Amino acid sequence: MRVNTKDLMNSILESLSRLEYIHLDEIPGIDLYMDQVTTLMDNKLRATARYPKEDKILTKTMINNYAKNDLLPPPIKKKYTKEHVLVLIFIYYFKGILSIGDIQTLLQPITDKYFGKENGFRIQDVYEEVFRLEPEEIEVLKTDMLDKYEKSRDTFQQVPEEEREFLQQFSFICLLSYDVYIKKLLIEKMIDEMKENVTRAESKAVKKNSAQVKQDKKNNVTAKAERKERDK
Repeated sequence: MRVNTKDLMNSILESLSRLEYIHLDEIPGIDLYMDQVTTLMDNKLRATARYPKEDKILTKTMINNYAKNDLLPPPIKKKYTKEHVLVLIFIYYFKGILSIGDIQTLLQPITDKYFGKENGFRIQDVYEEVFRLEPEEIEVLKTDMLDKYEKSRDTFQQVPEEEREFLQQFSFICLLSYDVYIKKLLIEKMIDEMKENVTRAESKAVKKNSAQVKQDKKNNVTAKAERKERDK
């Protein structure tokens, strides 16, 4: 089996060089209807799809499901703001590696604190701060991929030449997959810790509320006793 891994690698690196995030000024400043949102996302992210001619970037059903699962704040009079679009972009990139539940855990604190803010630090600022790192990270990725590619070319030197190319490509995929696996594992561990922190905070709040209720009851009993004592 003959596979030209070098040509494939060059094609991937070329694609990475063309990859660029959606800038804030590319998103309309006016509120959009759902059809306009799906069209915008399709136009801007079509090139990132595995099968550009077939894959659905974003559908009405997806948007409704995101809102239903509290990933996306509800629209305002059936219209979506620039902030809604930014949340949808985050979801689009996360859904390839994370479950809906994990995305909710990750995004809910962001939308709770920064969505719909007119002053101060807003979700637009979160988006810009994160995505401005992309160009530098792409260069890091390209260097890392080239390093893994060179390592894969040193493997399976003992096998016949007609089999070597495929096995080296397999080795290259394994190196990339291991990297993805470790990073995904780290992300999941961090999200699990976030969930535990939320659970602990909620439990602490419940205990505090319960203690306050008990104290209020105790105060009421004491007040009633004092009133009875005064009425004698």
